[in-house]
Amino acid sequence: MTERGSLASESGRPSLPARRSFAQRLARSGAAAAVLIGISLLGGMAGYRYFEGMAWIDAFANASMILSGMGPLTPLQTWGGKLFAGCYALYSGLALIVVTGLILAPIVHHVLHKFHMETGRSQ
Repeated sequence: MTERGSLASESGRPSLPARRSFAQRLARSGAAAAVLIGISLLGGMAGYRYFEGMAWIDAFANASMILSGMGPLTPLQTWGGKLFAGCYALYSGLALIVVTGLILAPIVHHVLHKFHMETGRSQ
């Protein structure tokens, strides 16, 4: 079992990938999640700034509150701002699901490999 990508050790028994590769996968997933959160936050800030004319700090506060699922801090004044906030809230719910998946994927993958090893089945 010396083919590339095999999870078998030299003794023929399957083995878990090294902790270093697991940590790298976890770091890559965390970085991707952080980038998605950052882009989402900047998009929300730009929307509040454009549609509601908020100062950057107020736009940050409102966008971060919606992105975290809490809701806006200040009442919205314009029709466009209300429409943006509704669409941004819907997007934020989907972004939360994607970020959760990105963060949990390497952990679940590692656990499934461990479960596969415990059953003793090989590929």
